[in-house]
Amino acid sequence: MIGGARDHGGGLDAAAARHGGARADWLDLSTGINPVPYPVADVLACLAPDAWTALPDGAAQDALTEAARAHWLVPRGAALLAAPGASALIARIPALCPPGRVVIPGPTYNEHAAAFAAQGWHVAQQGTGGARVAVNPNNPDGRTWRAEELTGTGAALTVIDESFCDISPEASLIALADRPGVIVLKSFGKFWGLAGLRLGFAIGDPALLARLAESLGPWPVSGPALAIGAAALRDATWADRTRERLRIDAARLDAIMAAAGTGPGRGTRLFRLYDTDDAAAWQKRLAGRRIWSRVFPYSPRWLRLGMPGPDGWTRLEGL
Repeated sequence: MIGGARDHGGGLDAAAARHGGARADWLDLSTGINPVPYPVADVLACLAPDAWTALPDGAAQDALTEAARAHWLVPRGAALLAAPGASALIARIPALCPPGRVVIPGPTYNEHAAAFAAQGWHVAQQGTGGARVAVNPNNPDGRTWRAEELTGTGAALTVIDESFCDISPEASLIALADRPGVIVLKSFGKFWGLAGLRLGFAIGDPALLARLAESLGPWPVSGPALAIGAAALRDATWADRTRERLRIDAARLDAIMAAAGTGPGRGTRLFRLYDTDDAAAWQKRLAGRRIWSRVFPYSPRWLRLGMPGPDGWTRLEGL
C-alpha cells in the first residue's frame, strides 16, 4: 500500500458495534499474534520489587541484549537495540537518511510506506535506486526474500522487517546485519504472543542504530519487559515446541478452510491467507459466528486468518 494510508487487523470494539455481541464474545483471528503466549507468571514472580519502581539499570539491559544476540545469531559486527515495539522503530527509521526514493515491494505491511511518506520520501513498489524495505516473510502472503535480492544495490539504507521470521528462523537474513546501511527488525509480540509487552529490536549498522538510540532516549524498555524478554529468548525448548504446535495448527486451519470452499492457504504459521470468491462476504459470514478476520482494501478476494487458540477451533469447524 503506497502513501500514508493505514490498514490493520484488530478493532474488536468496532466489529462488535457493527455485527453485534460484546467484545468478550469474539474470537479475534484478524492478527498474526500467537494465541498461546510465552508464560510470564514465573518470570514476574521472580522479579525484584525495583523492577517496577526503579529506572531500568544496565545489567538488565545487558542481559536482554546478550539473550537476543544468542537467540538470533547476530553477527559480531552488528549492533543491537531494544525498543518499545517494532512499530516505534519503523516510525523513526526514515529520519535516519535525507528523504529520497524508497522501494517497498507490495502489497505488504503498510506502516513502512506510511512512515517514509510522513518523512517526505517518495515511495515506490518497484524499481531500483534509493532505500529499500523488505518484509521477510512478507505480510500478508508469506513471501520470503533471498540475500542476493537485497544486496549489491548500493542503497544507503536497507530495512529487513523480520517480525514474523521467528516461526521460520531458517529464512532469516540476519547474516546481512553487519553490512553498512542494513537494519533488521525483530518483533517480540508475534511469535511470543506478547504484543502488549511492547518490545522490539533493531539489529544492524552501528552508526544508524546509534542515531536510533538517541531518538528513543535513555530508558526505552521497561524493567519488566527487559526481564520477560531475556527469559523468553533464552527458552529454546518453548520456542521449538511452539513452532511444532503452530505447524500442526496451520495445517488444521488450511484443511478447515479448504473444506469450506476457499483456495489453498499460504502465508506463515502465524497467519494464513486464502483466496476466496468474495472476501467481504466471507468476513460477514465469519462475523456471524463472532469470528473477526482480516480483509484488504487492495484485494476483494483475500481473506487472512490468524491461528485460533485451543478453545477457538469449535467456532471454525463446520463452516
